[in-house]
Amino acid sequence: METACITEIKDNTFARQFETITEKGLVTVEYSFQEKKIFLTRINTPECFNDEEFITLFLKEIMAIAIERKLKVVPILPKIVVFFKKNPVYKELLPPGIRL
Repeated sequence: METACITEIKDNTFARQFETITEKGLVTVEYSFQEKKIFLTRINTPECFNDEEFITLFLKEIMAIAIERKLKVVPILPKIVVFFKKNPVYKELLPPGIRL
């Protein structure tokens, strides 16, 4: 298993996704905005990519971006809901009324 390491995250606003490159290719998290909320809608990975530790690190970096931009995060994708459950420190980023 390769060591999870994220070198750079690009916010591709045109494609509405955060992007990072791994040895196996491009990994993206798609999003949409509404007011001061970011909806995380989809994770795209290369075929045969199953490094959950890498995905967790990528999501943590995206949470840091949300904090920096003062955004609330709405997890649409079940995998991202699981991330919030495993990382309760980020629950403060959930908008009022969102329960996991």
